[in-house]
Amino acid sequence: MSKLKIKRGDNVIITTGKKEIKGKTGEVIEVIKKEGKDPRVIVAGLNIVKKHVKPSASNPQGGIVEKEASIHISNVALVNKDGKAIKIGFKTEGDKKVRIDKKTGETL
Repeated sequence: MSKLKIKRGDNVIITTGKKEIKGKTGEVIEVIKKEGKDPRVIVAGLNIVKKHVKPSASNPQGGIVEKEASIHISNVALVNKDGKAIKIGFKTEGDKKVRIDKKTGETL
């Protein structure tokens, strides 16, 4: 599986998808990477879905719960300080591999 350019804690913008979330920014909560499946990300406060939950010991009431759903990793892009989408490259500094902004060359 290839190396992913987006990590947990990064600020991203949603480039494509539903009209309600397209163009909004948020922080990546989780990166989901499974063998044989496409990588996905969960962004805080975006792509909210309603899930019907059965009553259980931990949740005796049950009901409808709102939670964040995953988004395909190709539909998000990293955001710079100005709030614009950027492309990511890699560069080695000494013995470390770091992510850089391809346009400006600054490290992330």
